[in-house]
Amino acid sequence: MQQLQEDRYTTRLNTRPEQIGRRDPVIHAARDKEPPVSSSVIQEFEKNGFVVLEDVFSEAEVARMKGTANEMRDYPDSLADETVISERDSGAVRSVFAIHRQTSDFDVVARDPRLAELARHILGDDVYIHQSRLNYKPAFKGKEFYWHSDFETWHAEDGMPNMRALSMSVMLTDNHPQAGPVMFVPGSHKTFISCVGETPDDNYKASLKKQETGIPDADSIAQLVDEGGIVAPAPKAGSVVIFDCNTLHASNGNITPFERMNAFFVFNAWSNRLKEPYGANAERPEHIAHRRVEKPLAPLSKVTGKLKRQ
Repeated sequence: MQQLQEDRYTTRLNTRPEQIGRRDPVIHAARDKEPPVSSSVIQEFEKNGFVVLEDVFSEAEVARMKGTANEMRDYPDSLADETVISERDSGAVRSVFAIHRQTSDFDVVARDPRLAELARHILGDDVYIHQSRLNYKPAFKGKEFYWHSDFETWHAEDGMPNMRALSMSVMLTDNHPQAGPVMFVPGSHKTFISCVGETPDDNYKASLKKQETGIPDADSIAQLVDEGGIVAPAPKAGSVVIFDCNTLHASNGNITPFERMNAFFVFNAWSNRLKEPYGANAERPEHIAHRRVEKPLAPLSKVTGKLKRQ
């Protein structure tokens, strides 16, 4: 765990939690650069740390993605080793990682200009996929995801230097308020919560089922919620939820008959590629945090052959 670069967001190395003001911009594009969406969307994202875009993908596109997602869940033996994560109790599939590397359908989605061009604008750089996955929250038995900032883990365990990454979650099913949608704390992306507790070896094997290391302390969560509140958007299939890498979020368990499924893509700035982990003794595997990336994500218009959507 040797770092030559300055660590501006120290975590898991102190004995007490600490709140550190954000030291990176939220919007990295030049102020006079025209965004690929309305300026109000950019302003909302900058203010709250997340935004919901409705009706981004058509019913036909969603049906195609959902069909591929169902196949990946139903035939896990056809997927790369360790990319399938199951629920700790029921054994139901919880997540499938590296989806854009395992299917051409999700590779196309990752490159789609409706996602990638917006990521390039917000991050002010060429981009690549740091992580992709399918999240399944099955009916009746989908487990919760506790409060966390993705950047805290990506910084500590993957060596992501700065807050220059974002997540785009494509809804493959209609969301319901009662079925454990993701909850966000507006404005929380402006404060980094430094967590307490040394990272165990191979922590990812447990944390992908239930995160216990790198979670914020209760007092910090309560303070940020008191300042910003909690919002739990429940958009319909085809919508996209975009959120900053440091936005505090969580979701409750799903005991309803409604399944929740989404395709999840993390765009990282090319200039923000991974270093040595800042708070762990070893980096996480390639299928969780992509290091072997030779060049930025190519726009879809430059992709030829079977990957081009007809």
